[in-house]
Amino acid sequence: MDRRVKYTKKVIKDTFLSLLEKKNISNISVKELCEMADINRGTFYRYYIDIYDLLKKIEDEFIEEIKNSNSMMHMQEHSIYTFTKEILNIFENNKKLVRVLFNADSNIYFLDEVLEIAYEKCIGNWEKNKHFDDNKELQNSVVFIFNGALGVINYWVKNDFNVSADVLAKYIENYCLGGVTKFIPKKNNL
Repeated sequence: MDRRVKYTKKVIKDTFLSLLEKKNISNISVKELCEMADINRGTFYRYYIDIYDLLKKIEDEFIEEIKNSNSMMHMQEHSIYTFTKEILNIFENNKKLVRVLFNADSNIYFLDEVLEIAYEKCIGNWEKNKHFDDNKELQNSVVFIFNGALGVINYWVKNDFNVSADVLAKYIENYCLGGVTKFIPKKNNL
């Protein structure tokens, strides 16, 4: 890709993300974006159909980065901690984008896509291990774990990445392996 094209797309993307931090996507116009990015509308339309197409392409690009990460490519060789830390590092390196994607009204596609990637990889690996007698139990376990992890990550993003990726990856691994039983008081039998 030509350097000028890369630069122009980066300016469009950065300007768009700045606008999304302040307002809902439905309130952002191509005209406003182009004025802020100091480009003409023809340049925008050369690469994107509309604002929603731009968001979709940004999401797709980010999903590809996650899919192509070392942990995703070789998930069976990584611990929960290693896998999670690499994904969280990608999130940390793209804070502005992640904040927008986790807060955007249209983030359902993005979050579903992230869950789907990890779900497919885990189901494949865990089915090989035959730890579950019932495939439904396996599927429900994976859904439970990933939705819980996504909730923790969402909380992390909303709290401005308040702990390091390393610390959060350790928390998530501990929750996955040991649950939250250490936080629940045991009842005394009377």
